[in-house]
Amino acid sequence: MPISLYDATVPTMIQMLNAAQGWIEKAKASDISEETIATACLREDMAPFPKQVNWMICHSLGAIEAVRKGEMNPDLEDPTTELEQMRLNLGAAENKLRALSIGELESFVGQEVHFVYKPHNVDIPFAGEHFLLSFSQPNFFFHATTAYAILRHVGVDVGKMDYLGQIRAAAV
Repeated sequence: MPISLYDATVPTMIQMLNAAQGWIEKAKASDISEETIATACLREDMAPFPKQVNWMICHSLGAIEAVRKGEMNPDLEDPTTELEQMRLNLGAAENKLRALSIGELESFVGQEVHFVYKPHNVDIPFAGEHFLLSFSQPNFFFHATTAYAILRHVGVDVGKMDYLGQIRAAAV
């Protein structure tokens, strides 16, 4: 059975953005300071928690927007370090993804999109489906996993089921 581009991307993005909101709720309820979480990273050469969360949004909703306009540029702005604002940003991205139509996602197949990083003269052309499935989706999961791991690393009580969020199990 063929799977649509929508089914291969959007529902799982929604699942993970929703799960990340739960991780942040647990972080807010913990005794760990926002400053500790905002500056935490797994290694000193890796971006801290707020950037990981921001890049989850960039490689989900931002990826959809990039295909719409034909170009994605890396988000180099400093994101919010406030946990509640991160949670709200994730929720806003989730809601916008929920509003997408299957038809719009299917129209991305074969559409040209470029990943452009001007400071390094990078311009990588993609077909829309390959951009979403081979570039943004792996980046999305990398940043989701890293954000989750940072919270575990600083002592937030999250586990595997928190990471997975609301799975789409078959009703029996």
